[in-house]
Amino acid sequence: MSGLRAQGFPERQVRARARNGTGEVFPPVAAYGTELFGADVPGPGHGYGDELDRARIVPPVFMPRRLEKLIALGREPLDDDVDLRTVIGGFRSTLPVFLSAFGSTRAGSGDLGIAASRQAGRLGVPMVIGENMVPVHGYRKGSGRAAPAMLARIHAYLDESPAGLGGVTVQQSTEDADSEVWNLVYSDPATRPLLESGRLAFELKIGQGAKPGLGGMTVMERAEGLRLANRFSVREVFGADSGSVLRCASPGTFTEEIVRQQVRFMRNNFPRAKVWVKFHPGRDIATAAATAWRAGADAVTVDGAEGGTGWAPRTFLDHVGLPLAECLRRIGRPEGCLLVTGRMWEGSRVVRGLALGATAAGLGRAALVAVDEDPEAGLVRLAESLALETRLLISSLGKYTADALTPDDLWWPAAGSPYDGPPAAPAPAGVGADEIGEGA
Repeated sequence: MSGLRAQGFPERQVRARARNGTGEVFPPVAAYGTELFGADVPGPGHGYGDELDRARIVPPVFMPRRLEKLIALGREPLDDDVDLRTVIGGFRSTLPVFLSAFGSTRAGSGDLGIAASRQAGRLGVPMVIGENMVPVHGYRKGSGRAAPAMLARIHAYLDESPAGLGGVTVQQSTEDADSEVWNLVYSDPATRPLLESGRLAFELKIGQGAKPGLGGMTVMERAEGLRLANRFSVREVFGADSGSVLRCASPGTFTEEIVRQQVRFMRNNFPRAKVWVKFHPGRDIATAAATAWRAGADAVTVDGAEGGTGWAPRTFLDHVGLPLAECLRRIGRPEGCLLVTGRMWEGSRVVRGLALGATAAGLGRAALVAVDEDPEAGLVRLAESLALETRLLISSLGKYTADALTPDDLWWPAAGSPYDGPPAAPAPAGVGADEIGEGA
């Protein structure tokens, strides 16, 4: 090295690419399975993060609904009078939250996935099992170095779930379809309790927030990658000496008509299962969500660009996809059950999502961190703290159910305000800053 310097230029990153080549496109391989990745923005407590975090929750002075509640109760209402029970994609839930998909990455596929399943069942909230679990880890019996097979997570959930509450949603991607995952689950006597109680759903995964337009990615030891090479694209991007390879799944190909036909296929072939559809934060998210609802989807999940993952290219984490706030602005008033994910971990962010039309918010990275902290009760305690914050916030607005929130309950700082962080994106024509979420 000659000592050449390039002040004001990302010299360190360029030199790393010159040394390591394609491996620098991704986070450090040593971090795989031990670190969860997402958009690099500060969260609450460290200055305002993304646009959704910057919105203020604004209670009114006059509260007619509080008066209605006072009359109904015969006393002054309190925050513990807020009812957080709801219906999420056809499932009764104790809270407006659900356990998001972890997929087949190492962080979410082992003991942490089982612990999260048990605690989600105990809480009575729905759980989503992510893509590629069966092709990578097996359905009934684990394969390779494996993590538990899919059925182990379903059993862990069922063993703890109260009767009639929650539900299990099974994602399917292109490779899952080749393995006939939905057929396996639907016809298995072991899942009959879910079917008979109306607590089984299938989710068509079209994308995810951390890497819009790409399929799932995991790091594997070379021998394990070779075992899966007939089902996935396995690539040498970390160097021949690393001992690791990148396993890439197909993102699938979708048009409006393909989505319509796929939802109809799901309803026809699996009539006792609910139908969910998950989208990445694409620029046409409003059209995509409406297409799924009109075709008969019971729920549409929108994963904002803040969504986390076990593995993704660095440039996708920070530069690709719409922020969740913009997705909700474009969707406007939902035509059906709308679920949101992306950096959800505390009550105010969940309340903002609910105010912008969501029915519930998904806990992904937060859930994994919580069960890593305490495999027996970490997620339960996280959910309890989130529920308390949510009740306090909804009560402060003079409302007493989660579905009573509206965009009027939020205020968005204008450009040049004293709040740190970049100014909020302009609202579409005809939609004022105080009317976000009400437009088309």
